[in-house]
Amino acid sequence: MSFGLVYCPVLDSQIMKTNLQIGETRIFHKKVTDEDLARFNGEVVHAVCSTFALAQALEWASRMFVLDAKEPDEEGIGTALRINHQHPAFPGETITVAATLRELNQNELVCAVVAKVGARIIADGETRQKILKKEKLAKLLYPKRS
Repeated sequence: MSFGLVYCPVLDSQIMKTNLQIGETRIFHKKVTDEDLARFNGEVVHAVCSTFALAQALEWASRMFVLDAKEPDEEGIGTALRINHQHPAFPGETITVAATLRELNQNELVCAVVAKVGARIIADGETRQKILKKEKLAKLLYPKRS
């Protein structure tokens, strides 16, 4: 299953302060639970980790870079996610997600992500996140409240 990249041009550039280096990797471990199973309308469709739950794990691994790079008055926001879900992960298994920083474009971080159970590749893909001032982000997300 593959979902295309979606670009969000409204989140334009600003320079973030960071000591991150291209090629750095962040690792996240996620144990597959019953809450992660593929379900629709409350019914389990497949007793394996859903693509939706996997997407959250991939985004979290790359968000670890955002947490390292953002200033107290900044926040990260996802702008794109691509997942190639290749194999199942079963309840009780631990998925290891590796996010590798591939690009730094002004305030945008682009990560290659790979999820594995042991040597078995569950999924790979790409995440994109931008770091913005919290004030600017609030105006974009909640224009009537600002």
